[in-house]
Amino acid sequence: MIIQLQQGIPAEQKEVILQEVKRVGFKANEVKTQEAHYIVGIGKKDFDIRTLGQLPGVADIHRVSDEYKLISRKWRVNPTLIDLGDGVVIGEGNFSIMAGPCSIESERQIELVVEHLKANNVKIMRGGVFKPRSSPYAFRGMGLEGLHMFHQLCSANGIKIITEVMQVSQIEDMVDYVDVFQVGARNSQNFNLLDSLGEAQKPVLLKRGISGTLEELLQAAEYIFSNGNEKIMLCERGIRSYENAYRNVLDLNAVPVLKAKTHLPVIVDPSHGIGLRDYVEPMSLAAVMAGADGVIYETHQKPEEAFSDGQQTVNFQESERLIRRMRQAFELRESF
Repeated sequence: MIIQLQQGIPAEQKEVILQEVKRVGFKANEVKTQEAHYIVGIGKKDFDIRTLGQLPGVADIHRVSDEYKLISRKWRVNPTLIDLGDGVVIGEGNFSIMAGPCSIESERQIELVVEHLKANNVKIMRGGVFKPRSSPYAFRGMGLEGLHMFHQLCSANGIKIITEVMQVSQIEDMVDYVDVFQVGARNSQNFNLLDSLGEAQKPVLLKRGISGTLEELLQAAEYIFSNGNEKIMLCERGIRSYENAYRNVLDLNAVPVLKAKTHLPVIVDPSHGIGLRDYVEPMSLAAVMAGADGVIYETHQKPEEAFSDGQQTVNFQESERLIRRMRQAFELRESF
């Protein structure tokens, strides 16, 4: 069960509630986030929750049967909206587009992408400065120097940035320069990292693991929320299978299922999902119609010269067409 406490609850009232939760045979876990103060009760004993709901200091109480509690739609029916500032809001009722290169490569590259995004009214730029690569000899990003440049150029142009964090030690150095932390597929069950991002308070885009189930993705998000951060987006980016005609299997089944199970925004990454630039557009449009709250994809001025993932990256002309068609698809979806 989840008990939401009233704002500014006196310590004595909170202690009474904690003791009562223990008395009915539940383990009490306190969670304090940017938005509210909760007690998550874990247990299986059946009892009348009204005995707790009527206690002084209780704002709300719900019984939640899911293993993941705080991100469950059984508790919070209304969808979570993530406000990045300057009118950029991610969640139901909005369609968010996040675009940019796989890797930040140079100042000129950032300038060109920013010009492209501004011309198409896209407010969020993706780009990696720390890159997990299968080969240790591949380009692994420009690090903090690249991040500072990325942040400076984007903030000067009203563009929010999302970039990947790979380990706990990077968070402190990155936190002032990012608008959204991305957790990549390889780190989706790095629980120390998830705990620390819960404490960091910046929005997090959490990608599904390479072979991860939806249950594992939801439990990973619960780690972040239970450590104090409600600003979480889930990202379907394709899962590994035996098929070798494309990079991954983009599991669009996941979109409506996740939307039913959680109040968190659901984003789709078609670039990694299929891994071939010719098919990024149709999969993006399919993601829109499946109910996604946004799409994150890769674009570069010259994909064939990109330092990484050029085979799945669209050029600016293709990107402009994709943006226009996704917005048309979203309008059509909303008119149903």
